[in-house]
Amino acid sequence: MTADRRIVLASGSPRRRELLARLGVSFEVVVSGVDESTATPTAPELTVELAERKARAVAALRPGHLVLGSDTVVEVDGRILGKPASPAQALAMLRSLRGRTHRVHTGVVVLDAATGTVRGRAAVTAVTMRDVPDAELAAYVATGEPMDAAGAYAIQGGAAAFVTAVDGDLDTVIGLPTALVRELLTAFGAVPIPAADSDPVSDTTT
Repeated sequence: MTADRRIVLASGSPRRRELLARLGVSFEVVVSGVDESTATPTAPELTVELAERKARAVAALRPGHLVLGSDTVVEVDGRILGKPASPAQALAMLRSLRGRTHRVHTGVVVLDAATGTVRGRAAVTAVTMRDVPDAELAAYVATGEPMDAAGAYAIQGGAAAFVTAVDGDLDTVIGLPTALVRELLTAFGAVPIPAADSDPVSDTTT
């Protein structure tokens, strides 16, 4: 990849930013702000569709660069759970997940804005929660953390205390499966190597 060609992360998520930084690549952050509503019925297809929608929105602003989009949802009983719209909905989501195993899907898309070439795929991880009492769930919702997380919980945050087992890549649950990201970037010739800059990230909100 040429020196003037950057990787652009089409997400404002600090969790995705941290995970991408671990790969040692220099990248810019541009928030897509796209509508995330969709009629796609299955979770893997949904995450890839939304990841591509984010990538395309940002690619229009960053022609010539590689744009990385990602989206995460939780699936339980065939229902797809995104981010809760209210504390009451967050509590309802958490109640539906406690005492059982659910699946977390994260779709990743890399779009070459110079050629229009797109590569993408979804990763999945199974997560098991203990039977968390209502009082604990309500206290967690009151922290506000669930409002910005698919399925109303952040496994790297306060909800870590609810989880008893993770079958798969933890990064998928956090929001960016780094092994898949590395594979996709490598396919475009952007092999992740340690960045030369001490701070490899720049931010732009759009």
